[in-house]
Amino acid sequence: MLLPTDIDKTPSVELLINFWAERYTVDVSSLSKNPRFYGELMKAASPEARALTAAKLLKTVLYRTSNQASIQAKSLYEYIPDVIDSYSEQRITQFACQVYQKLLEVYQQQSGIVVTPTVRHMITGVTEQVSLSLSAIPNIERLVNQIEQLLLKYQEQYVMARDQRLLGFLTTLFNFTNQLLINQLTSAETVLLCPYFKFVEEYVSVPWLRVCTAAAKHQLNSPALTLVEQMFPMASEISSTVYCRLLQLLPNHRSNRGGLGDPDVAHSCLRDLDMFQAYLWLSVLEESLRSVEQELVPLCVMVMPNVGVKWEMTDKWKRELVNEIESRVQPEHKLLLQSYIQGMEQAFLAVRKHLGYQDDIIEVLSDLGQNLTVHAHSQNPYNHFFTP
Repeated sequence: MLLPTDIDKTPSVELLINFWAERYTVDVSSLSKNPRFYGELMKAASPEARALTAAKLLKTVLYRTSNQASIQAKSLYEYIPDVIDSYSEQRITQFACQVYQKLLEVYQQQSGIVVTPTVRHMITGVTEQVSLSLSAIPNIERLVNQIEQLLLKYQEQYVMARDQRLLGFLTTLFNFTNQLLINQLTSAETVLLCPYFKFVEEYVSVPWLRVCTAAAKHQLNSPALTLVEQMFPMASEISSTVYCRLLQLLPNHRSNRGGLGDPDVAHSCLRDLDMFQAYLWLSVLEESLRSVEQELVPLCVMVMPNVGVKWEMTDKWKRELVNEIESRVQPEHKLLLQSYIQGMEQAFLAVRKHLGYQDDIIEVLSDLGQNLTVHAHSQNPYNHFFTP
């Protein structure tokens, strides 16, 4: 769920915002071996070239691409005809175009490229330069300010008023649109623009910004912040590790979108694994499981079965993810983490227990002293949440 967020620039918040921004850097280590491409990249990053790239997408591609992506997304989500009419579909597609217009405006405000060495400190104490990173989005807070109000307006008009599942539809719409737009770009343009496309897709599905702002209540070196500080930069690596393990464990798994090994399915799976991690760290920093109980669990109940992902699959990769996280946490943080892991497990276990029954009421246990009730088969289950 998107929530209006005021960024309180405490040292703790700035620390996590820097980690968040690093998610949208690009490894360009190969540039040292390909000076010709480096020249193409420098040329594409000039103000004039950025303007030409934006014009190419806006004038000849964007609206047609968004319509095509909408058709693809509707075919994936079996429930969409029940919760969206053709007029609303057109409005949502127009809204997506507005978001991309904002993205391209911010993209044109940048100039040149910033490449910095990324250094990893090895266990032995020896430092080793492992890559060169391009900061494609040098000011992530400016980008947030440009698109946040647009996305909150969408949530207010379509999600809260009609059906929370439309947020999943929007995520998929951005995913398909991103792929179609990338096909129109040169290699150099792709390097520069892909981080913006990744940002907008994650922004509507993964609460990284809320994780950052939740750090405001914690001092540097506090146990909760230290835990998240350790784990946040590992999110993508953890997701990749878990995904590769799932490929071995479930080689024949298929959803509406294809097999687990298909590139498109891999992309969505990695994003969802990141989403689970973000909600876990949000709970740790908020010192509450409210966001897991009232957002993550209902979203899985409402969306996953409708795209052909069986509950057993969700449960399997959730357990594999938990095992991977626990294997990486420092011993002094395991006790703190365990209470939130157990709370998340309890919420999902309650749902799994009830999914085997015909009754459509799923009661999710809450640490807040009051249970959360989800009407899993209701046409508008979001309207049936009972919150403290």
